[in-house]
Amino acid sequence: MAGLLEVKDITVEYGAIKAVRGVSFSVDKGQIVAILGANGAGKSTTLRTISGIIKPKSGEILFEGKNIAGKDIHSIARAGISHSPEGRHILMGLTVEENLIVGTYSLVKKNRGAGAKTSKQNEEYVYEMFPVLKERRKQQANTLSGGEQQMLAIGRALMSSPKLLVLDEPSLGLAPIIVKNIFKCIKEISALGTTILIVEQNALQTLKITDYALVLELGKISMEGPASELINDQRLIEAYLGSKK
Repeated sequence: MAGLLEVKDITVEYGAIKAVRGVSFSVDKGQIVAILGANGAGKSTTLRTISGIIKPKSGEILFEGKNIAGKDIHSIARAGISHSPEGRHILMGLTVEENLIVGTYSLVKKNRGAGAKTSKQNEEYVYEMFPVLKERRKQQANTLSGGEQQMLAIGRALMSSPKLLVLDEPSLGLAPIIVKNIFKCIKEISALGTTILIVEQNALQTLKITDYALVLELGKISMEGPASELINDQRLIEAYLGSKK
């Protein structure tokens, strides 16, 4: 059976530099799949290519059986892929609530009749997942802490009812206690039925919550397998995990 997302031999180039070199993998419905690796390995580039921010030089990206490689960002979002980017990119001139409303654009464009009702339901879902956002819904987004801004970025991505939630470095720059909470929420989002593709440098915490993972090195997959196996793989431990606590 075909996966929800199938990436087939994609290559991405920045001028003479090959950032992604023939990468292939699939994400089944209901899974959490992780892409691990060092800085510059091609992780974020892979996510941006799936989301339509970058166009691949070659290869196919099948989402629900349809090739979306090279499609525009809005078409891909309306198809059901929502991207929470590295660095959060929340809209600093807007309130928390207004940031969330921005995330409903593709939902409203796709289904104008039921869009407003669904948007309100999704907003309540986000507030249940991240209660602090409800407390601060009228607050300017730029006054939030780093952890709260990350919650807002994930919440905004959830506002479009995605079939696939793409998360790029959600733990970046956060204190360990906040990271633990963010990963707990990601697991809960998955349990409620959203398929997740995540890029992370925090390999140990990521492998604890994921079903399957692949490791990128210099734009190519160097290792992949069930997370339960990779977390005990000596090569991965030496390269990325260190002491497992």
